[in-house]
Amino acid sequence: MPLIQAALPWTIGLLAVSSLTAFALGTLLGALMGWPGAPRFVRYLSGPMMALSAIPYYMLGLIFIYLLAVLVPVFPLFGGYSMGTVPRFNLAFTIDVLRHALLPGLSITLASLGFWALNMRGMMITTQGEDFINFAEAKGLKSRRIFLQYGLRNAILPQVTAFAISLGQIVSGSVVAEVIFGYPGIGNLLFGAINGLDYFLIYGLVFMTVLAIAVSTLAIDLLYPRIDPRISYRRT
Repeated sequence: MPLIQAALPWTIGLLAVSSLTAFALGTLLGALMGWPGAPRFVRYLSGPMMALSAIPYYMLGLIFIYLLAVLVPVFPLFGGYSMGTVPRFNLAFTIDVLRHALLPGLSITLASLGFWALNMRGMMITTQGEDFINFAEAKGLKSRRIFLQYGLRNAILPQVTAFAISLGQIVSGSVVAEVIFGYPGIGNLLFGAINGLDYFLIYGLVFMTVLAIAVSTLAIDLLYPRIDPRISYRRT
């Protein structure tokens, strides 16, 4: 338990920020890519998004390590903070932690960005031609309002469900990325437990992951009526 408690904040801090950033940017870009009234340059992002969705995050991590930590040593090569540093809640330590987390976070964000964008693009296209879109256009509503309140709000529901499941998996860590960067999170801890045949630690990590997925799924089910007014849990 102390090992999990020590590693969990590192994983949550890294993956929560990366997942939220990738989801927000990917959803917005995907919605614009599938909307007829969007700027023309946004439509040309389909190719780069498909390329990003096909590249594993650990491959991006290796590329970033070579380019930005070996070839041009701008960022640290591994670890959660510099060796010899005593963890303290001050500005210098916070900056050091952010510098170490930037490359793994960037690799995870970019790899997930294409997935969220392509999914949202497909769902946004399905809303075009629906009765509520035609009705909003017939009422003479502004294009921005139709996009946000009628198109985006209806298309985002499956996206939110997938995001809830991915949030539950955050506590399990990103094993390969954390091992590559030597990041002191749950993924690295799980890798060490498997190598050391520490079955009790493996059982604890798996149980925590299952519990987190169940809690996040329950939370999103309770949130659905706030997102979509057509959904209600009241008795009829």
